[in-house]
Amino acid sequence: MNALPGTTGRRRVYLMRHGHVDYFSREVREAGHASQVPLTPLGREQALASGDGLSHVRFDRALSSGLPRTRETAEIVLAANADAAHLTLSVDADLVEIVGGRPSGAKSREELAARMAFEFDQAAQPGARMMGGDVFADVQARAVRAMKRLLAEPGWHTALVVAHEGVNRLILSWMTGNGLSGVQAFEQDLACINILDFDMVPQADGGVGTEIARSLIKAVNLTPYNYTKHGMNLTSLEAIFVRV
Repeated sequence: MNALPGTTGRRRVYLMRHGHVDYFSREVREAGHASQVPLTPLGREQALASGDGLSHVRFDRALSSGLPRTRETAEIVLAANADAAHLTLSVDADLVEIVGGRPSGAKSREELAARMAFEFDQAAQPGARMMGGDVFADVQARAVRAMKRLLAEPGWHTALVVAHEGVNRLILSWMTGNGLSGVQAFEQDLACINILDFDMVPQADGGVGTEIARSLIKAVNLTPYNYTKHGMNLTSLEAIFVRV
């Protein structure tokens, strides 16, 4: 089936962020970079809560950025789903997180969080980079490319995509039709779920395949481990650096 039941061409993507990680962990210090950081016990609990929340959803596709934290999160979510045995977890490297430049002199979690707190606010400026690292516009382009590539695949109507805070923000901002202008407004808490619908129609030029006629954001930043966000008073960037 190529469309959600009751529709003619609508597809749904459950877009998640990975669970909690510790960027100051021993593994990260020894490796000298954070790309291979695993989920913490808290991160696994968060992913399991989201998996429980999605346990009734039958996914036709599942993919992650391929980094351990997204792969682990996706595997936990799928393990909680009785209808996931038919799935193979795919990887799309275009969903890998935006990489910031190395902050010189940041000696603590708190100092690093403070430096990163407003980085997304300037994303729409021409050539803006994440702390001097990746260009926001470039990362948005590849993240959107990944979404369009998924949507172009035939034979599915519901997909699980597990990515990262920055990438998710960039995708959500693109869906509003405002490019990079909305990036700073989209919080992405740990192991959160976004529900995105896409109306697909035949190519306007008569070519093979489909194209996006309309994008609908059904839900943003749902956290099954705390639906009402009670006590979650930190931003997602602040929360990721809190000691647990």
